[in-house]
Amino acid sequence: MNTKTYFPPSELIINEDGSIFHLHVRPDQLASKVILVGDPGRVDLVASHFESKECDIQSREFHTVTGTYQGKRITAMSTGIGCDNIDIVMNELDALANIDFLTRKEKDTFRQLELVRIGTCGGLQHYTPAGTFICSETSIGLDGLLNFYEGRNAVCDLPLERALLNHLGWSGNLCSPALYAVHADKELTERIAEKDLVRGITVACGGFFGPQGRRLRIPLADPHQNEKIESFEYQGKHITNYEMESSALAGLARLLGHKATTVCMVIANRVKKEADTGYKTHIDDLIQLVLNRI
Repeated sequence: MNTKTYFPPSELIINEDGSIFHLHVRPDQLASKVILVGDPGRVDLVASHFESKECDIQSREFHTVTGTYQGKRITAMSTGIGCDNIDIVMNELDALANIDFLTRKEKDTFRQLELVRIGTCGGLQHYTPAGTFICSETSIGLDGLLNFYEGRNAVCDLPLERALLNHLGWSGNLCSPALYAVHADKELTERIAEKDLVRGITVACGGFFGPQGRRLRIPLADPHQNEKIESFEYQGKHITNYEMESSALAGLARLLGHKATTVCMVIANRVKKEADTGYKTHIDDLIQLVLNRI
């Protein structure tokens, strides 16, 4: 007979109102279809398309609205910036779905979530100019987050990891923590990308400046990082874009048994050295596309 694990208050922190610690969302307020965005203000843009709203919750950078769109119950939630925030969001979303908050034990029936992150990114190829919509078939994390979880190797593409490390030729501090490569859920990616979104390999970085090869006043450890990443090819595929969350989302979703993928709009092309600061007027097109396909 299997004994279910008890999750003590120090590991699973539940607020006095029955909500999860950081998100301040209760289990009954979470839909099985979840749209994740970085900017808390973008949640209102997503929710503006809902026919009805059940809740509107704000806590720190985490803004959550659950409602209905064309008969589909959907939760829109902001994560803030970075893989560290995705670690919080994914673990707390899974707890809301699969842990009984009264007994503090895993539920008898597993509830699978479908998660689509809608974000912005930097294009790394000539065919990904500003305004391009990219779906991340594979995400490579330079943040090291997934290495803290057991089972990491089972959900990662180890040959791809080795190929990129060899191509980059990194040594010393740049090799620790090691990168990781994870494929997004195939069915969800096919459904969201269909035939009109660019698909590719996304690199998720642990920062916006140095980790993405941007130099301001501090010199870079590898001044040729972007050139190497742009020229990398694996099984006929190239790295299409930089962003900061997709690897943690894909990796934690696979470890937890959920379906996840990331779609981004390019707002800066690093090859052409161009940027579009007026992108906010166009990202609603991507939001509506995802709402229709999730």
